[in-house]
Amino acid sequence: MTLVYKILSIEDWRKAEEAGVFAGSTVDRADGYIHFSGIEQVPETAAIWFAGRNDLTLVAVDAATLAPHLRWEPSRGGALFPHLYGALPMSAVVWSRPLPLGPDGRHDFGCLAT
Repeated sequence: MTLVYKILSIEDWRKAEEAGVFAGSTVDRADGYIHFSGIEQVPETAAIWFAGRNDLTLVAVDAATLAPHLRWEPSRGGALFPHLYGALPMSAVVWSRPLPLGPDGRHDFGCLAT
């Protein structure tokens, strides 16, 4: 199973869980798709866009369940990033958990595969 990852605020994730679907953050909606990261990309995404934030949730999603609406498209430095053109159904979520800051001030991802 290939997982893709979404970082979002705890508040936004709670609202999505209550609604049964995540329609995207303000940035996602402005861009026209939901931004995800691959396993190798998510730490850099956190460092660039979420540095110092301790109010985050990390969500792992089964990429196969999002086909054909998930597209890998060029972004940062030409790397291919997963973009979801549509809402994220809760049925695609494999797990979600808090994304705390470690003692060094960087986000502590733990094991991303489980």
